[in-house]
Amino acid sequence: MMNYKDYYKVLGVDKTATAEEIKKKYRKLAVQFHPDKNQGNKAAEDKFKEISEAYEVLGDSKKRRKYDDIGQDWNQYRQSSDQRQQKGSGADFEEFFGRESGFSDFFETFFSGSGSGFGRQKQRPVRGRDLEALIELSLAEAYHGSERIIQLDNNSVKMKISAGARDGQVLRMKEKGQAGRNGGKAGDLLLKVRLMPDHEYSFEGAELIKAQAIDFYTAVLGGKLQTDVFGKTIQIPVKPQTQDGTILRLKNLGMPAYGSSIRGNLLLRVRITLPTQISDDEKRLIEQAAQYRKSS
Repeated sequence: MMNYKDYYKVLGVDKTATAEEIKKKYRKLAVQFHPDKNQGNKAAEDKFKEISEAYEVLGDSKKRRKYDDIGQDWNQYRQSSDQRQQKGSGADFEEFFGRESGFSDFFETFFSGSGSGFGRQKQRPVRGRDLEALIELSLAEAYHGSERIIQLDNNSVKMKISAGARDGQVLRMKEKGQAGRNGGKAGDLLLKVRLMPDHEYSFEGAELIKAQAIDFYTAVLGGKLQTDVFGKTIQIPVKPQTQDGTILRLKNLGMPAYGSSIRGNLLLRVRITLPTQISDDEKRLIEQAAQYRKSS
C-alpha cells in the first residue's frame, strides 16, 4: 500500500505556515541540496527531488487546499481513485504528465487527472529527466583536455572536456538529457569521469608525480637530464651528488584545476641507474676513486 507523504514534514514547516514561510524554507533547502553543489551525491539528489515535490504542492494554493482537505484520509481517497480508473472515468495522468515527471507515485496518484482534474485543466510544463553516462579518460587526456562524442538514442552530442578532470568527477551538460513535456526544459546529461591507470605517472591533488631515471655519472657529477611530460620535452639541471629518491620540483607543470589555467607542480622522483656494462678503463678509474675515498 502506498504511504502518505507528509509534505509539511519534508519542508520542516508547520501546517499553519504562511505561503511566504513555505517559500523561504524551500529556497533554503533547495540551495543546500541542489545537484550542482552535491555532484555525485545520490542522497542529496533524492532529497532535492523530494523537497521540490513538496513545494510543488504546498507552494500552490489550490493544490495545498486539496492536500489539506484529503489529509490523512489518503487511503480512502486512493481506493476511490483506483475504482474510478478501473471504470475508465477521467483522463490517464500519464497522458498529460507521463511517468517521467520526476515526482513520486504518491504525487502522481494524488494529483492525477483521474482524481483531481488538474491534468485535465492544465498541462503544466514538465522538465525532462537527467541522463547519466560514464566516460573514460587517459591521464594525458585529463592533463591536456579532450573531446568526446556521446551517443544518445539517435543523436550525437559533442562535449569539450576541459583540462584537469578528476576521477569520479561528474560533468554536467545543461539540457542535453531527456526532452521535457508540454514545453518543459530538457533534463541535463551527467557524465561521470573514470581516469584510466597510467604506468608512468600518478598524482596527489594537483601534484603530478613521475619516477625519473638518472644515470650514475650525472647523479655524481651533475649535468642536465631530459624528460617528457605528456608530449612536451623538458631539460632539467641536476646538481652534483644528487641522491637516489631526491625530489625535483618543477613548478606549474602538474595537473591543472578543472577549467582553470592554474596548475600544480610536477615532482620527479630520482631513481639512479647503474651502468650494466663498463670497460676495463672505467673499472680501473672507479677502483682508483674508491681507493682515494678510503684513504682521504
